[in-house]
Amino acid sequence: MTRRMSYAQAAEELPGVEESWLRRHIKKLPHTKIGRTVYFTDADLERIDQMFHHEPTTGPLATAPKPSTPGAHPLANLRPLPRRGKALTNVS
Repeated sequence: MTRRMSYAQAAEELPGVEESWLRRHIKKLPHTKIGRTVYFTDADLERIDQMFHHEPTTGPLATAPKPSTPGAHPLANLRPLPRRGKALTNVS
């Protein structure tokens, strides 16, 4: 059987989301309503997460190369930027 969650339970499952936010945006969010009772399923929460997912378009994360090894972490090839003080001393 599908797990049904109330506003409070759904807010706990979605990190950084408060119950009041779910209530304010309910018309835009996938959910099930029977009578006056609103509930969310795991599939609804997954769709909400996908609706608000954002991929960076600029910066080091946007240009990160795809991992060559299947199953490797996508950020494994990233390296830290040089320290500010050292970067300024190398500028002519």
